[in-house]
Amino acid sequence: MKLVSICPSNTELLAYLGLIDQLVAVDDFSDWPSGIHSLPKLGPDLSIDMDKLESFAPDLVLASLSVPGMEKNIAELEKRMIPHLVLNPQSLDDIAEDLLTVGKACGIEEHALQIKAEYLLFIKDMKKRAETVKVTPSLYWEWWPKPVFTPGKINWLTEISTISGGLNEFRDVELASVQTDWEDVLNREPDYILLAWVGVRINKVKKEVVLKRPGWKELDAVKSDRFSVMEEELYCRPSPRLLEGALKLAKIIHPEIYADLQLPKWIRNS
Repeated sequence: MKLVSICPSNTELLAYLGLIDQLVAVDDFSDWPSGIHSLPKLGPDLSIDMDKLESFAPDLVLASLSVPGMEKNIAELEKRMIPHLVLNPQSLDDIAEDLLTVGKACGIEEHALQIKAEYLLFIKDMKKRAETVKVTPSLYWEWWPKPVFTPGKINWLTEISTISGGLNEFRDVELASVQTDWEDVLNREPDYILLAWVGVRINKVKKEVVLKRPGWKELDAVKSDRFSVMEEELYCRPSPRLLEGALKLAKIIHPEIYADLQLPKWIRNS
């Protein structure tokens, strides 16, 4: 089966299902696992070269509405009658269902059911540990610095925060993404500040930019060294890789509770 993925989260989903060897092309931003690096690139996820994509005669193209602006690509796939599947994960449970949906579409339903079960079991284990936490810190996640965007209640990072023994500072806002401002965050005094700027590599995220904001150097999170730059690819892409991010976060804020927890074997081997 010839598969094409046009966004990173879908490429990662295929990796966890063991389908990387069936990929014939990917978007420019797909960068994991290393086995895809030699594959033909089709352009940025919002500017896919559809003529080039069509030349591969794929049996199935995976698109995702979790990428704002993907609608244009989907409309073109429909126009050209190219077989495709559109995912739209907004939660950890959605990702579990996507594993099964893609597995069925690719003829590996039984294997996908097994991966889904192990994925959900790991989340259950993290939730149980989170219930034993004595102090639940508030976590401010920053998706973009100017204007400031942060995840709201309807977002996987709220779930990631909870199963890691923390609370998303903006869980009170019934949105997936919230535009706020420096003063609002300052007044909330979060226990942790976590920078995961969408589409920006960890080595390109500069704490200095944030510390120039009025009053931010005086936040206890900054003075107590609870201010971290997190890997965008582990927190901003709705794929099973979020579990790797969740465990890393949990070991930062509650090492005594999560220290012995290991990722499922299928994640470690992907």
